[in-house]
Amino acid sequence: MALKVKVGKIGLVDALKFKNLPATRDKVIEAAPAKEITADFPINNNAKKLHPDCQKMVITKIRDHGKAEAKTFFLKRADGEKAAYFRAGQYLSIALNIKGSEITRPYSISCSPSFTAEGMYTITVKKNQGGFAADYILKNWKEGTEVTVSEPLGSFFYEPLRDAKNVVALAGGSGITPFLSMAYAIRDGIEDFCLTVLFGSRTKDSILLGKELANVAAAANGRVKIVNVLSEEEADGFEHGFITADLIKKYAPDGEYSVFICGPEAMYRFLVPEIAKLGLEAKYVRRELLGVTKDVSGCEGYPPKTKTKKFALTVRQGENIYETTAKASEPLLVAIERAGIAAPSRCRSGECGWCRSKLVSGEVFTPAENEGRRYADKQNGYIHPCCAFPVSDIVIEVPGTYMK
Repeated sequence: MALKVKVGKIGLVDALKFKNLPATRDKVIEAAPAKEITADFPINNNAKKLHPDCQKMVITKIRDHGKAEAKTFFLKRADGEKAAYFRAGQYLSIALNIKGSEITRPYSISCSPSFTAEGMYTITVKKNQGGFAADYILKNWKEGTEVTVSEPLGSFFYEPLRDAKNVVALAGGSGITPFLSMAYAIRDGIEDFCLTVLFGSRTKDSILLGKELANVAAAANGRVKIVNVLSEEEADGFEHGFITADLIKKYAPDGEYSVFICGPEAMYRFLVPEIAKLGLEAKYVRRELLGVTKDVSGCEGYPPKTKTKKFALTVRQGENIYETTAKASEPLLVAIERAGIAAPSRCRSGECGWCRSKLVSGEVFTPAENEGRRYADKQNGYIHPCCAFPVSDIVIEVPGTYMK
């Protein structure tokens, strides 16, 4: 049975307009001038300010921490604009060129997020025995030095939907920096939680940022508490020894609390079994980027008799092909950078995926604690060179870097 539809005069006119729309549109396009179409979208502009590919900064002030063997560098946007905002606990990836090697290093931001309104960040760099980047920075950065940094990165910050209202922070060495930033944010009313910091140092004189920590705790209305733990010295008002489960329990508040950890590799290794004794839910244990182990041969599953070997490394980057070598004892990213190849990297811990590259041929070993690849990447031969150690000759396709 046919459907009968009556179309009024107005409906008929609309139908004819719709039918003729393509022809009308083509006439308008042909009559328009041939010039570039430009548009300004506020939401896109704000996104670029919050998440820039990189930021050009200038060192405006340096604070030397003396016996703590560290310096705090004050970085200000070279163009005078606001710095990209950050959550207390995040880090910056710093681009460096050291003797022809294009490298990056992640450093936690140590100031209050309120500094960004003035276009500023601070980072605190501690001397690292045998350290490549840290020692270069401490010796060569001066007031007026120009520095390229990333947007603020990482997820090591307080999240009220996940973390308990009370946080017990476990810090060692320069691992205190994200917690100092959190303390400032609490003092300034930017973050809303209570923070107890157990800070491990060798001696009283070697406590990094001790005065800053004491001052911010005094100004935070009881919401920030600092407990210094000395491993090589006994003194009144200080805990002695190492940070253990018993010590954490001594200062932990009643009820639920989260544990945040940031420090050197040895500290992580010691704390893992200690924290297990606390019986906390997994979501209440957070740790900053671990970095990559200095002794991969000690990792479970590492091929024996491989550590001392050296392998051929072919790096494809666009139309360019580079031939170099890679030590079995170091991540591929280190070998790539040493060859003067500018490769993308940020966390250098296998977490962020920024260095994601295609393994064309060869085999690599990735420590379980750094295995942050997606399932699809594992199946399709993509690796994170920052934590992938060669165990054979390697051919790899590496993308370009945006930190320029």
